Amino acid sequence: MKPFTNFESRLVALPINNVDTDQIIPARFLKTVSKAGLDQQLFFDWRQDPGFVLNRPESQGCQVLLAGDNFGCGSSREHAPWALTQWGFRAVISTSFADIFKQNSLKNSLLPIVVPAGVHAELFAASADPAATVKIDLPNQTLTTPGGRKVEFPVDAFSKHCLVEGVDELGYILQHEAQIAAFEGGRVGSINALA
Repeated sequence: MKPFTNFESRLVALPINNVDTDQIIPARFLKTVSKAGLDQQLFFDWRQDPGFVLNRPESQGCQVLLAGDNFGCGSSREHAPWALTQWGFRAVISTSFADIFKQNSLKNSLLPIVVPAGVHAELFAASADPAATVKIDLPNQTLTTPGGRKVEFPVDAFSKHCLVEGVDELGYILQHEAQIAAFEGGRVGSINALA
């Protein structure tokens, strides 16, 4: 994983509530364990409509998806955040996320940002301007709206550390390899002394 850096991006607005993981990436595309090409299956059924938001030229290059309430509900599938990150999204903003989707996202370099309903509405209004941008500062846990308002968002300390450092859970453990080896060495010594 690459370290998660602060960035500024335009928004892709998807004002649909209760978007489930089967809409994000249909089950028929879950046969792979590779992330490559999953961007082609992102919102696959909806993208058959030429007017769908991801098919519009102004959506290209956007790194932030502004989603409706309860984004990522439904079945657990890591392919959903994989498809979103393969398309180029680095963050999704909503008023709420399904817990499993949220955890899968944090483990796969996709930042789920929960904002209050008023900020959510403000962002949807601002997204009518295709040039409007938001700034995301993970270390300070702030989102700056197109109007310049700074809004704090929650993220647990462990997930934040992993994202900023660019490590997954295994990478985090490997960062402590020397301490683990010392601990294990002490235990082996203690066991041998008892024998």
